[in-house]
Amino acid sequence: MMLRYALRTVRARKAGFLGAFLALMCAAALITACGTLLDTGLRGTIRTERYAAAPVVVSGDQYVHQTTVKHKKGKTKVKHKAKPIAERAWLPEGLRTRLSHVPGVARVVPELTFLAQPLTPAGTGGRTAYGHAWESAALTPYRLTAGSAPGSDDDLVIDSDLAARSGLRPGDRLTVQSTRAPGGYRITGIAAPATVVRHQTSLFFSAAEARRLAAHPGQVSAFGVLPDKGTDPERVRNAVGQALHGTTAQVSTGTARGPVEFLDAAAARTRLVSMGGAMGGTSLLVAVLVVVGTFALTVQQRHRELALLRAIAATSGQIRRLLGREALIVGAAAGTVGALLGLPLGGWLHSRFVALGAVPDTLEHTVSVFPPLAALAATLLGAWAAARIASRRIARIRPTEALAEARTERTRPAWGRITAGLLLLTGGVVLVVVLTSLRTEPASTPVTFLAVVVLSTSVALLGPLLVRAAALLLTGPLRLTGHGGRLATANLRGNAARMASVVTPLTLLIGMTCTVLFVQSTLGEAARSQARDAIRADWVVAAQGPGVPAEAAQRLRAGHDTVTEIVRTTVRVGLDTYPAQGVTPAGLDRTWDPQVTAGSLTRLGPGTVAVSRLAADQHHVKPGSTLKLTLGDGTPATLTVAAVYARGLGFGDFTFSHDLVARHVDNPLASSVLVGTTRTQTQLATTLREFPGLRILSPVAADALQADRQRTNAEVNYLAMGLVLAFTAIAVVNTLAMSVAERVREFALLRLAGATRRQVLRMLRTEVLSVLFLATALGSGIALAVLTAFSVGMTGRAAPTVTPLLYVAVVGIAGLLALVASALPGRAALRVRAVTVATAKE
Repeated sequence: MMLRYALRTVRARKAGFLGAFLALMCAAALITACGTLLDTGLRGTIRTERYAAAPVVVSGDQYVHQTTVKHKKGKTKVKHKAKPIAERAWLPEGLRTRLSHVPGVARVVPELTFLAQPLTPAGTGGRTAYGHAWESAALTPYRLTAGSAPGSDDDLVIDSDLAARSGLRPGDRLTVQSTRAPGGYRITGIAAPATVVRHQTSLFFSAAEARRLAAHPGQVSAFGVLPDKGTDPERVRNAVGQALHGTTAQVSTGTARGPVEFLDAAAARTRLVSMGGAMGGTSLLVAVLVVVGTFALTVQQRHRELALLRAIAATSGQIRRLLGREALIVGAAAGTVGALLGLPLGGWLHSRFVALGAVPDTLEHTVSVFPPLAALAATLLGAWAAARIASRRIARIRPTEALAEARTERTRPAWGRITAGLLLLTGGVVLVVVLTSLRTEPASTPVTFLAVVVLSTSVALLGPLLVRAAALLLTGPLRLTGHGGRLATANLRGNAARMASVVTPLTLLIGMTCTVLFVQSTLGEAARSQARDAIRADWVVAAQGPGVPAEAAQRLRAGHDTVTEIVRTTVRVGLDTYPAQGVTPAGLDRTWDPQVTAGSLTRLGPGTVAVSRLAADQHHVKPGSTLKLTLGDGTPATLTVAAVYARGLGFGDFTFSHDLVARHVDNPLASSVLVGTTRTQTQLATTLREFPGLRILSPVAADALQADRQRTNAEVNYLAMGLVLAFTAIAVVNTLAMSVAERVREFALLRLAGATRRQVLRMLRTEVLSVLFLATALGSGIALAVLTAFSVGMTGRAAPTVTPLLYVAVVGIAGLLALVASALPGRAALRVRAVTVATAKE
């Protein structure tokens, strides 16, 4: 019976439920899109290419493991955690003999994978180029279509895609930038893969040359195990696993071979899970806040109808059930449409992340039924909960009170709502305080956005009080605007709850947008400021390609210049990850000043490490302390702390000697080289003319280049939160349109009382500007508090970086949305004759 009444109500009030439908639909689309990213991170396919002909692949362990044992109340709990490492883990070449003796194994092929960039005008078409030994061509397999295999160290076989793209043939010369100085090779052959290879370019060297360029003597990237003909690969896999028992080697078959081949895709899985979870969580919180506000406005517009139902003996339970079923009907329709729209939206998001370089295209986008079903369930639950919350007042009060409140808003304060608002305000303040103590970006970012949502929710609950307070403050200025201002003041005071429903999404839009924009600039500017202050070098050598070869640095040192090579990596202390760098210790004080606060960089060497003040405080170390950590390729190291420095944000939390880091990274080329010299830029360029792709930059120009890279990285975060902001903007327009559309009778009565259409529109515009003023103040205050706390935690200074022009643009766009969203329905309401509206039945 109640479901039938709910269906009739929804049919009869389609326009009234349109706002709730749009809010729920957008929420479902957003949750589905974020869910597809999360699903891709958890279950996305990484298809193998190089190892297509190797059913079993043996590789190094790409994880750092930590096992904790807790004894509590006579029980022992063992917890195991694992985190991925940043570089490729290598295996001892001696394992080949052990693998060869495994029953069912026909052949074991060692694999070497290393950087090898062909320097051709045509490039590689966006593919990553890798070098290999020719003997590992059988793992795909690659077969010669022209020429012969490499026979000497200067011979080279290239794949058919590179040959066609660059017009190369056997006998031509090709310069390759690998892990050493660029070298010229004679193309002896062209090979084509037996399977489709879309994501990489392969260059094959002689075995000796491949070992030299791989720069890991006695080690290999992986082993491809080829079983005997007719042998089950799973049986071979189990046998290989038993043979390798006691080692850290990992055995993979089937789809598990892809992550071994494409390490960046495997790492992107973790990043997508984190990104999708953060976006989805924030989206869900914002959606709940917006949907509850939308339903509250819908119920408020139906206050008289619901009051009449109470007056004719409808019980509180019947009212709640009616509104709940209406919400479920609207939620089911909106959730279904939104979930279907969210699937292509998720695909578009994934493609944009790929285009920006945040996710490699080797990680395929996954589409399944789970994200749409989760979005539909969340939409139904959210709609039902929002309806229950919104109907709480009308369902609890006596019928006579309901009829009395149907015409005028309640004047007595709602103490439950105020208490909840104050509790959330306290929670928001606690989050802001906690944010000042968070020192890493992965830890602080989710807390930053959570604090904005929690504080905005407190604004939603305390909204009527804030609107009345704002009306009191604005009474004087509004009176100066004439009759429209006085009417606007009266509406702000008399309809505070309705105005508060508009303030909430506007506050959230301004607060969230400012936080998203200025979190990146705060962190980026602090890092660049530290880098500018620390660089003492006269010139910076940067590479347009993979990096600066060590031979280029040696050439500069031959001219008696002070040269500091910088290699970037990440390390783990326990399971915590930190950015790190390796630098050349000799003459370091001439080119770099990280503001040492304890110890000395003169002690930096193979067995020591310099630590940022942040990392030193976290791990309670000082000069002379011993620190255990894991290098980029998973190699454990125990080092002595040589120095503690303050400028860690600009360079990384750990600084090692260059040679130590170079042995444990996939790309040992320097990301940049600092040069202290009296020579000119032209003289340095002449010295390095044999090294293509190198640029000599002033520290100012290098800083500008770093700023460009930061902007590119920031685009990923802007895109990630952009959909949440777009949803909030839609909520602003939706709520304002709903709020104005319900005032048709009020506008008609004003016109019958003598007000002109222009005066009514002026009143409406004044109200919107007043609400915008309040929302701007609240949103800006929330953003400022959160950004200041973020700045204190991440940079040690209460100095968030805010671009004034960008801030004005945010407020201006929010104001434009508000004015347009109120003006259009307002003008539509005024087109109907006032007498017709005033005499019509409600």
